[in-house]
Amino acid sequence: MIIIPARLASTRFPQKVLADIGGLPMVVRTAKRVAHLDRVVVAADDELIISTCREHGIEAMLTSTTHKSGTDRIHECANILKLDENEIIVNVQADEPFIEPEVVEMLIKKLKALQDNKEPFIMGSCFNAINSEAAKDPNLVKVVLDDENNAIYFSRSLIPYNMGGGATYFGHIGIYGFSKKSLNEFCNLSDAPIEDIEKLEQLRAIYHQKKITMVKVASTGFGIDTPEDLKRAIEIFL
Repeated sequence: MIIIPARLASTRFPQKVLADIGGLPMVVRTAKRVAHLDRVVVAADDELIISTCREHGIEAMLTSTTHKSGTDRIHECANILKLDENEIIVNVQADEPFIEPEVVEMLIKKLKALQDNKEPFIMGSCFNAINSEAAKDPNLVKVVLDDENNAIYFSRSLIPYNMGGGATYFGHIGIYGFSKKSLNEFCNLSDAPIEDIEKLEQLRAIYHQKKITMVKVASTGFGIDTPEDLKRAIEIFL
C-alpha cells in the first residue's frame, strides 16, 4: 500500500503540491510514478487536492487539517481504509515527482524481510551518498548511520562535522515505510522536542529508541522544496 500525504498550505511553499510540472500537478505526477507498484491513495487536507487527483484518475481521501506530520496523516488514512496490522505501508512524499519506482521497491523488499524476521518495530527509509557541497543545503536532510545501516540521527545541518577529514555524507530520501502495527505505534508516541527543533518527524522514533532501518539506493531524483526546485523540475520536462 502506498499512501501519499498532501497538504495544501505548505509553510515554506504554499500549494506546491498542485504546481504544474510538464502538464500534470505535482502530486498527480508523483502518484503516477509509483501507481504500477501497488494501490496508491493520496491523503489530503483539502478538497481542491481531492478533486484534482480524481480528475486524473488518482484515488484520494480527505483527512484532518490539524495533523502535525505526513506520517500522522497517512495513519488516519490507513485507519479509514481499515488496513490489516501486517500491511506494509509506504509513505511517498507528494513533492517527490522524480522518485524512482525501484527505490520504492527496494524499501518494500527490506520491510518485508524485517517482517519475516519478526522485528518488533518495522520502520524504514532510504539514503544515498551526496557530496560535501550538497550536504550544506538545509533543505537536503542528512543522516548518520550505525554499522548496520540503522539511523543514528537526521539533521538539516552538515553532519558529521568534518573535524578529522575524510567525512562521507548521506542524504535522506523522503520516503518512509512501516508495517501498519508499527505505524500505529509510531503515531501513539509522544512528540519529541528534537522533531520540533529540526522539523523532522522521523526524529520522534529515534528519541523513543525505535530503530529506523535505512536502505542505500542510487537515486538522482529530488524533492521540490523551493520555487527554484520547481523551476528546475519544469525545465526537465521542456
